[in-house]
Amino acid sequence: MSGIDYQTLKSIVNLCNMPSAIMSVEKKADGTCGEIRMVATNDKFSMTGENVEGLTYDAKLSKDPKFEDILFKAAWNNEHYHSYVDTSRLYGYWTEDIIIPIDNNGDKKIGYCQFIYKLSKEMEAGRYSIISPDIASFVIRTCINLRKDEDFYTTMNTVTKDIREFTDSFAASIMTVSKDLYRFEVVSESVRNNLKNLHDVFANIPYEIVESWEDLVSGTDCVIIRNEEDMKDFESKAPAWVRTLRDNDVKNLCLAPFMHQNMIIGYLYITNFDVSQLARFKDTIEMVAFFLASEVAHHIFVDKLKTLSSLDLRTGVQNRNAMNTKVDELALELRMTKTPFSVAFCNLITLRTVNIQQGHDAGNNLLSDAGQILREIFKNDFIYRSNGEEFAIISTNSTEKSFEEKVKELKERANDPNWVFFTIGYYTDMTEGNIHQAMRFANEYEQEFKEDFYFNHPDFVK
Repeated sequence: MSGIDYQTLKSIVNLCNMPSAIMSVEKKADGTCGEIRMVATNDKFSMTGENVEGLTYDAKLSKDPKFEDILFKAAWNNEHYHSYVDTSRLYGYWTEDIIIPIDNNGDKKIGYCQFIYKLSKEMEAGRYSIISPDIASFVIRTCINLRKDEDFYTTMNTVTKDIREFTDSFAASIMTVSKDLYRFEVVSESVRNNLKNLHDVFANIPYEIVESWEDLVSGTDCVIIRNEEDMKDFESKAPAWVRTLRDNDVKNLCLAPFMHQNMIIGYLYITNFDVSQLARFKDTIEMVAFFLASEVAHHIFVDKLKTLSSLDLRTGVQNRNAMNTKVDELALELRMTKTPFSVAFCNLITLRTVNIQQGHDAGNNLLSDAGQILREIFKNDFIYRSNGEEFAIISTNSTEKSFEEKVKELKERANDPNWVFFTIGYYTDMTEGNIHQAMRFANEYEQEFKEDFYFNHPDFVK
C-alpha cells in the first residue's frame, strides 16, 4: 500500500465507536472513479464477524453510483459528507452517514476517506438538523405545498415543477402504480420550456416496462443512470426500458420509488440533470420522495374507493350507477354539441339457465367470461352491467362502421347457446344528439332478437 500504511488506517478506524471503514478510492487515468475497497474496518462495521478488509465496497454494501461519487469527492476533493436518509426498505433502518476525507500523503492513484454510519429503527426528526440549509428549505417548501387546499393533480404539478427547477433537469414527473389494476398513471409533469408532453411519451410505454422497475430498485433506494456506461449496464437488465430512454434522448436519469407498507405505489422520474450535483440532488430527492409517498398513497386509496363504487366486481365492467351518471353527463354534452355516438344493449340470455342447471358458481364464471369478452372487444368504449344479465355499451369515439364491426365480432364470439350467448340491439345517432332516445331504440331492437332466440330455443328459461 503506497502513500499511507495499513496500521495507521487501522488505528484511525478503531478510534471510532460507531461502525466504520476506511475506503481506498482509485483515480483512473482519465480522472474518473475506479475501484473502491474497504482497506480497514472496525469490529462494529462487520457485525456478523466476517473479515471484509481488502474486498470491494459492494461486497458488503449495495452498489450505488451516488455513494461512489461521494466517496470519490471525499478522497480526492477533500469534501465532507453528512446525511440522514430512509433506507428502511433496504436494511429495515434509517441511516445516518458520515464521510470524512483522509490525507493520502501525495499518492497519485489511491485516495482515502473514512465512512461511518449509524442505524435507527424509526425516523428521528432531530437528525434532520444535519441537512444543509438549501435542501432543508426546499423540503419544507415541498411539505407546505402538499398541505395546500388544492386538488391532488394541481398540487403534484406544483411540486413536480419545483423539483425540476431545483435539480435543473430537463423533465420530471410523478406517477402512481396500481399492481392490482395492472396500470400506471402519470399524475404530473414538468418539462423545460414545455418542449415535450410526458403524458404522450408514457402513453406509448406498456405497463410491463413500468412493472420491470420494481426489480431494478430492489437492491437500492434509488435508481441512478449517470452516463452511457450506466445506461449500458441497465440495458442488459431492462433492454425494453432503455430502448425507450434512448428513443427520447435521455442521457441520465433518477428513478425514486414511493413506498407504502413495503409496497411500491409510484415513482418520481427525473431526466437529464446536472450530474456534478448528484450527491446533493439524490439526498433531496430521497427526502422529498419520503413525504410524497403518503400523499400518493392517500390518492390511490381514494381513487380505488371511487373505482370500486362504480365497478361491477363479477364482470369487471362498470355498474348501473356509473352508467346513469355517464348518461346524464352525455345528455348535457350532446345537447350543447351534437356529435355522432353509438349505443348497444347486450343480453346474456344463457345466464338464467346456467344458474338453474349448473348452480350460481357456474353463473358467476359465465358472467366473468362475458365481461372479459366485452372488455376485449369494446376496450375503448364505456361498458356497463345495467341489469342482472343485461349490459349496455356507449361509444363516443367509434364511427358507425367500426362500431358495427365490433358488434359483428361480439356476435361471433358470444354465440354459444351452452355458455356465452348475447342477444344484441344497437343504434347509431349521427345528428339528433339524444342519448335517451338512442338507448330506447337499441333496447327495443335487442328485445326483438331475444324473442327470436326463445322461439328457436324453447328449452331456455325466460
